[in-house]
Amino acid sequence: MDDHTRDDSVGPPAGSPTGWRADGQWEHATLRRAVVHGIRLYNDGDFHESHDCFEDEWYNYGRGSTESKFLHGMVQVAAGAYKHFDFENDDGMRSLFRTSLQYFRGVPNDYYGVDVLDVRTVVTNALDDPTVLHGWKIRLDDGYPVADETDYAYAAKL
Repeated sequence: MDDHTRDDSVGPPAGSPTGWRADGQWEHATLRRAVVHGIRLYNDGDFHESHDCFEDEWYNYGRGSTESKFLHGMVQVAAGAYKHFDFENDDGMRSLFRTSLQYFRGVPNDYYGVDVLDVRTVVTNALDDPTVLHGWKIRLDDGYPVADETDYAYAAKL
């Protein structure tokens, strides 16, 4: 594990997703931390803050790595939702979503606890019908968590 992505305060997942090692550690704990905060903020409707969580962590990884592709895809998903909901710009959303689907190629369906298969499916369906985003939340581990004050504090520090 790279020292720059170590964070011993990040807890275990529900289950055993890709990224969780057999020795009971995250391969990249800071990635998991960013995912938890980013998903909760997304599910709370704060797409810009969600985007920032994914983007900040994305800078830790080189081009072409699975970590980079996943985080870049999540950046695009959050930005696309922001375009749709905050600016009613569905052409911009579609462009960002198409790019996200390219980044998600080869990313495991359970990456760091995110239901990536569902993300791909909803993003694909939103290209034709953006209303599928209304009420949609991203599954993390065994639920659909929403933000609390710790998530907003994390995003504010970025």
